Amino acid sequence: MMETQAAERTKEPGRLSRAVARLWMKPATVVANERLADRFHLITLEGDALKTVTWRPGQKVQIAMGSAFVTRTYTPIEWNASAGRMCILGYAHGDGPGSNWVRTAAPGEVCDVFGPRASLDIGGLSGALVILGDETSIGLAYAATFQDPTRHVTACFEVADDVGAQQVMASLDLKRATLITRRLDGGHVAELEASLSDAVALGSTFVLTGKAATIQVLRQSLRRRFVPTTRLVAKAYWAPGKTGLD
Repeated sequence: MMETQAAERTKEPGRLSRAVARLWMKPATVVANERLADRFHLITLEGDALKTVTWRPGQKVQIAMGSAFVTRTYTPIEWNASAGRMCILGYAHGDGPGSNWVRTAAPGEVCDVFGPRASLDIGGLSGALVILGDETSIGLAYAATFQDPTRHVTACFEVADDVGAQQVMASLDLKRATLITRRLDGGHVAELEASLSDAVALGSTFVLTGKAATIQVLRQSLRRRFVPTTRLVAKAYWAPGKTGLD
């Protein structure tokens, strides 16, 4: 199955797709795909074209899934412009093209990268930072924490597998994060809301990412607590049954 999925991605793209890739995308090669836990993969890409960019934590890249017109979005956690190297913490949600690429991207495989581009500009946010999200947000928390070690960053994530997520955070040395186990009835969201109180009192800035429905609930909760819009940014990374949110 994995070999079939990899082969599908390497089918020769059409002429128009190749032209778009040459004009707008950066070729890169997968040099490592390390499985940190179930569904989580740390993927490293390298290429000369990755040396010519300026990256800021929170920015996104889009990677072509065999065609310049079929891409999936990821948040880099590190970008070494001198070496032409970037790292992505990928989370395989299900069986779509993006999840299959996260699972099966193999060293030596070439892909086309569009970006980095604006998604969340956390560099311009002041004060203590609180990142709320899910499995897809862990990479952002890492980028925010280790790009600027002087910044106080805490995080709270809703996750399906707290053991696996804990393994990932240990691998990344991400210490100031709390995990809340996701429940089918959505009852865990109340725990996420309860975690806001101390940070609101301290005047922290909130970054809401991950699942669109959870973001909506947390945004409303913060507004009821009179958190000003200058201390609140949000970006939905995904919603059930939808693609292309970011």
